[in-house]
Formats: sequence, structure tokens, C-alpha cells
Amino acid sequence: MSDSGGFDSHPHVALIPSAGMGHLTPFLRLAASLVQHHCRVTLITTYPTVSLAETQHVSHFLSAYPQVTEKRFHLLPFDPNSANATDPFFLRWEAIRRSAHLLAPLLSPPLSALITDVTLISAVLPVTINLHLPNYVLFTASARMFSLTASFPAIVASKSTSSGSVEFDDDFIEIPGLPPIPLSSVPPAVMDSKSLFATSFLENGNSFVKSNGVLINSFDALEADTLVALNGRRVVAGLPPVYAVGPLLPCEFEKRDDPSTSLILKWLDDQPEGSVVYVSFGSRLALSMEQTKELGNGLLSSGCRFLWVVKGKTVDKEDEESLKNVLGHELMEKIKDQGLVVKNWVDQDKVLSHRAVGGFVSHGGWNSLVEAARHGVPVLVWPQFGDQKINAEAVESAGLGMWVRSWGWGTELRAKGDEIGLKIKDLMANDFLREQAKRIEEEARKAIGVGGSSERTFKELIDKWKCNNNTH
Repeated sequence: MSDSGGFDSHPHVALIPSAGMGHLTPFLRLAASLVQHHCRVTLITTYPTVSLAETQHVSHFLSAYPQVTEKRFHLLPFDPNSANATDPFFLRWEAIRRSAHLLAPLLSPPLSALITDVTLISAVLPVTINLHLPNYVLFTASARMFSLTASFPAIVASKSTSSGSVEFDDDFIEIPGLPPIPLSSVPPAVMDSKSLFATSFLENGNSFVKSNGVLINSFDALEADTLVALNGRRVVAGLPPVYAVGPLLPCEFEKRDDPSTSLILKWLDDQPEGSVVYVSFGSRLALSMEQTKELGNGLLSSGCRFLWVVKGKTVDKEDEESLKNVLGHELMEKIKDQGLVVKNWVDQDKVLSHRAVGGFVSHGGWNSLVEAARHGVPVLVWPQFGDQKINAEAVESAGLGMWVRSWGWGTELRAKGDEIGLKIKDLMANDFLREQAKRIEEEARKAIGVGGSSERTFKELIDKWKCNNNTH
């Protein structure tokens, strides 16, 4: 808005992320992209965050982008015992959802649109509908996972019994217009109809058709068929446009230098090109002590050089155990000559872009997989929870990576070190995957280049938001 009180030509977009780095990171990258496209941006935040990483990330973002307005959303008191969940991130989603009806004062005009996290959309939509404010969803996983989320309410309705339970007769879930999804790939929490996650999953799935559009951090070389099916309304009738805005780029503040990053990059500089396998299971997951040691033995038996990021606890504020305590003295000693192990924040984008890195062992978080795609690094996906098996399917279908279905969910089974080592060898020696990864890297470069699909998609959205300015 100009000083005279009228709208100027730049849309004003507010964003409300949810809890967890997997949700916050794409929101901040989207916000930075909108700033670069000359939008005015408001970021709605909630404190305290679940993890220290989230607090630091928001602080660094606001320092790097002083033109972004922060509005703090003060939540109602929330008793965790009133929700059927123990996961601290699920509980924070629920706390925000239960306070969503109080959002209106933070969304006061002039706004062109609100972009809401997928976990919050069903709670936020009534507020924006009442304000006649266009509401878009940022879906923080793959388009393949979105196809399941959007169609799941209808699937559940068709499988419900007279007693109210849901029974699946076969081993696959049929998605209209797309290959079926194995029942074993569906997030286990979704299958527990009484869980907090399952309830909100259904409510949010029902809400997409009432939103104005869905933004996904993806691009054609990764998920062309799925994106075409979604926008052809073959998956769900009445679905709004799905906008592939990916690959979203890291913000400048994410590239900050610090002693740990310098140490890692110096070590990588001394390694031959394409010789290092990078191992990280994301910001949320801590492997069991037993599985951590099996992974360490697997890395050693692979014979490959490796950079391994170890996490001891789900929430970083509680992760105080030393690296030696997590791995044990014997494993630490064996590792020294073959790899580098760290237990702190890692600039993943710099690692994946380094010439020495030739493979990535990942949990299958979508942000990590898109980063691997952007840098042309083939991936061995080891899904642990949530959307990660479905993300693994998308990556395998694109030719970017592989995954071992027999390992199941990471929390169910303990993969043995010898088998892990063999799969890592396969990854690092797979010329076909390497060629496919480089092809996808080139397509990602085109997508974010001048006139590429990402730029065209942002222009389409911004033109819509400019029209909203003129009609309010």
C-alpha cells in the first residue's frame, strides 16, 4: 500500500508456517522468492518454537530480509494431554490450529493473499473465507504425496464400514489418474483413525477444494505425470490449480560461514571428485543407538569415504549427548581414517554442491530430495516415517535414486551393517543413476532460470494477486 492509503502494484502476501524445520524451511525460501519478485511479505510466527533450529532460522531470516514484516501470533493455553498425540511437532500443529480463529487481526487489509501450511489449512480457511481473503496452501512434501492427501477423504469414505472403521481390501490405494500407492507406503499415523494426525489429515484433505491454489516445491523433471494429473483434475474433482514453484532456492542467510561448515568443506576439498557419500537423516529424526551403530559399520564396510551427520534426539534442545557417547569409542576410532562424523548443523546445500560428493543417504524428507535433485546427486532413500516412502517412490520413478523396500519403516526393523554397506556401494557405483541425476540437475537449472517454469509460475501467481488488489 502506498502512503496515500491506496494499493500499489505490488501484492502483499502473508505466510503462516507450522512447526518443524521441514515445514519452516520451504516457507522461508518461498518468502524470500516472493521478496525477489517484488512482493511485500508478512511472516506470521509463533513462539516458543519446538526446536532451537527454528528460532535461529527465523531470526536469521528476518535479519537478512528487513523488508519482511513479522507478526507474532500468541496462542491460547494448550494442554497436551487433551490431544491424542505425543510427538512435540504434532502437538504444536494442534496448538496453532486451536488458536486459528484468533488470526483475523493479523490478517487485516490490505492483503492480497495468505499462504497457509498444509497442517493448518482446515482451521485457517474459515477465517480467510470470512475476510474474503484468498487462501493458498504450501504443501511441504511431494506432488505424489499431495495426490494421496487430497484424495484420501474420498478413499476413506468409500472404505468405511457400518461400524465406522475403515477397511482396505487389497495392498494398494487407487489414486485416480495415477499409479496406485502401496498401502505399506501410507504414513502409519494416517491409518490410526483415532490419532490426532489422522483426524487433521482428513480435515485438511477435505479443505483443498475450498482453497484458491496449492503451491508445491517440485518441478516437471521430478514429477511431471503427477503434476499433469493434478492440474487435469483427474485426481480430485474441483481441485484448485497446483503450482509447481520448485526448486525453491536456499536463502542467503542459510549460506553463512561458521567453523563447523569450514571444517567440513576443508575435509571435502581433500577428497577425490565424486568419492564421498553424504549421510543425513534430517532435522527431526534420531536413529536408535543400535541402528546408528549398524549404519556406522555399514559405512565402514562399503569402503567409501563418507560425511555423516549424527542426531541423538528428536528435539535439538534435548540433544546434549556427545558424539563419542552416541557412537562409542571403538566405532569412533575405526571411522577416523575413512570418514568425517559431525553432530551439529550442516550447510547441506554447500555439501551437496561440492564436487567430492557423489551420493546421498537420506531419510526421504522432501526438502532434502529436492536439494539433491538440484545438485544432481543420486540418493539412497531410507524412509523413516510420514511421507517419506511416497517421496522415495517419486524419486525412484524420476531416476534420481533408489530405496530398499525390505527395510520397511526405519523405526520397525534394524537394517544390518553388511546390507547397508552393499547398498551404499551400489549407489556410488551406479552409472545410470549418476547420468539421470545430472539430467535432472540440468532440468532444475532450467526451471529456475530466466523464463523457466518456476519464474513463469511465480509470475502467474503474482498477476492473480495483483487482480486481488484491484478487486478488494
